[in-house]
Amino acid sequence: VQLQASGGGLVQAGGSLRLSCAASGFTFDDSAIGWFRQAPGKEREGLSCINNSAGSTYYTDAVKGRFTISSDNAKNTVYLQMNSLKPEDTAVYYCAVNYGSSCLTYDYWGQGTQVTVSS
Repeated sequence: VQLQASGGGLVQAGGSLRLSCAASGFTFDDSAIGWFRQAPGKEREGLSCINNSAGSTYYTDAVKGRFTISSDNAKNTVYLQMNSLKPEDTAVYYCAVNYGSSCLTYDYWGQGTQVTVSS
């Protein structure tokens, strides 16, 4: 199983980034992919999840309206479009998979990508 998160970088407050999570080694169409982040000194925070079977999406209140999760099943890739970024969005962002399409628990975690938002 592989989950490769990419697309992080340095952006000014108010800017946008799109993260990608490229997946392989499991049945993508039956899975759920979640995005998480962890800032220095803070606990890991769940942000969003997409059920690739049903197409349903979920967001935490902290990112609702600013972040959009989407999935390209043909490319086995999930995206997180992040708009109106704030300095408090600075963190390492991770994607994770549930093989059975639940957004409640996760079976495998990928390596993260750093997002830094300057003020």
